[in-house]
Amino acid sequence: MNLESKRILLTGAGGGIGTRLYNILAGHSTRLGLLDRGPGAVAALNRDTRDLPADSIIIDADITGSEDRRRAVREMNQAFGGIDVLINLAGILDFRPFEEADPAIIARILQVNVEAPMLLTREVLPQMTAQGGGRVVNIGSMFGSIAFPCFAAYSASKFALRGFSQALRRELSGTGIGVTYVAPRAVKTALNPPVVHHMAERGMMRMDDAHWVAARIVKAIQQERDEAYLGFPERLFAAVNALVPRVVDNAINKQVPDLIEFTRQEH
Repeated sequence: MNLESKRILLTGAGGGIGTRLYNILAGHSTRLGLLDRGPGAVAALNRDTRDLPADSIIIDADITGSEDRRRAVREMNQAFGGIDVLINLAGILDFRPFEEADPAIIARILQVNVEAPMLLTREVLPQMTAQGGGRVVNIGSMFGSIAFPCFAAYSASKFALRGFSQALRRELSGTGIGVTYVAPRAVKTALNPPVVHHMAERGMMRMDDAHWVAARIVKAIQQERDEAYLGFPERLFAAVNALVPRVVDNAINKQVPDLIEFTRQEH
């Protein structure tokens, strides 16, 4: 895919990956709709995008609301006449033993990470179908292939997003609309609480630079890839987990006591 002049709607644009992503995309002369919610995020986007090309708009919208989703699509249509690429990046997580998780937080994770991207995708598909092409890009996680203790709700949401991506890709075969699923491992952003960064320092997980991840998301779009799993050996673990999950069980189970202890530090 040649990204020049492509009309791209990016959710979660004010986050750690989002800010790097829109700067890279702007360098490809794209037309960007940068979506985030709330005065703080929008003010930060206004401040940080002053040097971006004129072909970008900032959309203050909550993707969990049906009217906000429709309005985001309307604003893209008004500004650029449509959408060529939808990047579902926005997401949230919670790090704690599942039995201690707040039911409201569990519901919110599923709403933001699964329901909202599915329904926003549904909003843009009719016009992609009418124009004979487009691409939906869902940003998942390695935790969508390797379920990780103390991230049960988050892992479940990313497993669901991966399944949605596969099913939709097959459903849209032959329409000219592609679906890309990108699964980074942990990323050095504010989405992860400080204790997760400390766990990485202890060697319990690996974390990647947000700019590196953003660059690989763009590359996956350009190459029109179906799936991209970022980071080794996690790519290998994901493959092993699909075939012989017991092997991964044995490796991760040894870490559970330390993980529980880290949740105590966080909360």
